[in-house]
Amino acid sequence: MRNKTIKNIIFDFGDIFINLDKQATYKEMAKLGVTTISEDMMQTYYQYEKGLISTDEFIAFYQHKFPQLNRTDLINAWNAILLDFPKNRFTFLKELSASKKYRLFLLSNTNDLHISWIQNNWGTELYEEFKNCFEQFYLSHEINFRKPNANIYEFVLNENNLKASETFFVDDLKENTESAQKLGIQTWNLIPGKEDVISLLER
Repeated sequence: MRNKTIKNIIFDFGDIFINLDKQATYKEMAKLGVTTISEDMMQTYYQYEKGLISTDEFIAFYQHKFPQLNRTDLINAWNAILLDFPKNRFTFLKELSASKKYRLFLLSNTNDLHISWIQNNWGTELYEEFKNCFEQFYLSHEINFRKPNANIYEFVLNENNLKASETFFVDDLKENTESAQKLGIQTWNLIPGKEDVISLLER
């Protein structure tokens, strides 16, 4: 991070800190007989990710559409995307936070089922320690916005009095970094498997 004007860093969560297998849920759903993703499934997913429907409503939608699904199998398939949290990334984050050089924020498209799995898998202590590295911890289902919509970035900037030109955003999805760039935010579209957030300060 050689740019002296940067004062704030906004991080995505999945494939930035926690590893993801983005095909795993599709594969597990296919085993349960769900082989195509329809438009109403995508819209329901977006509603769920924005916290506009509850977990029970989300599951009920799938069970109505696919009566063969039971709740446990569906939840396990849904959470199959979530993998490990490498220790070196956590160490990097804790050191960056302790340095007080930047204001740190987390901004993630996530949902209640995924965050519940993470809390249970990590345990309360690790989850709270991770969360406390950030000044604000924004999850899409809690703030009712989702990336790449411009209003989610405007929300973070306005809520915290951040200048876009002084703000750096790290995300693994190009559509997300591109929409942030349009607001004047500086970005890094990190490519999982080829790049790692621990090299951030070398950029």
